[in-house]
Amino acid sequence: MVLSNNKQIDQIKKEVLISLVEKIPFCKTLGIKLDCLGNEITAHLPFKKDFIGNPAIPALHGGIIGSFLEITAIIQLSWAIFLERKDDQINTKNSSFEVQDIILQEIPKTIDITIDYLNSGRPMESFARAKINKIGRRYASVSVKSWQDEPSKPFAMASGHFLVKNFNQKK
Repeated sequence: MVLSNNKQIDQIKKEVLISLVEKIPFCKTLGIKLDCLGNEITAHLPFKKDFIGNPAIPALHGGIIGSFLEITAIIQLSWAIFLERKDDQINTKNSSFEVQDIILQEIPKTIDITIDYLNSGRPMESFARAKINKIGRRYASVSVKSWQDEPSKPFAMASGHFLVKNFNQKK
């Protein structure tokens, strides 16, 4: 792959991540935003009153938390797959929209995901970061943690397995 200039890579990544969220309707509905530092993506979930599942506590709905973790895993995995591609078609001359289309064509499919709800999600902004444990030719394993105040104090974690499309093969 020809992506060698770090400034170009960072600019392409920033543009792609912004537009990728816009292309995924559920991300847009949740209001998810993405930041990146190197190859690490941090997802931000803003607080909305509609996200409250238990108004007595109040606590975020488990479905919102689970969706947020799964989306974070898929986006991190999609970006890693893109960076590892060996296709000659991907280089710094591609526009962010061309890169985004390449990524969207190969979005990993969820095989299963397990969510561990460690504490109640409080009514405030949440963050998540995914770690790729393994990417094989057709399968990937990803761990995700979500926090609100400090990354060292996660309130939810997930482990997911995803179907990837011919990862080590050229198109």
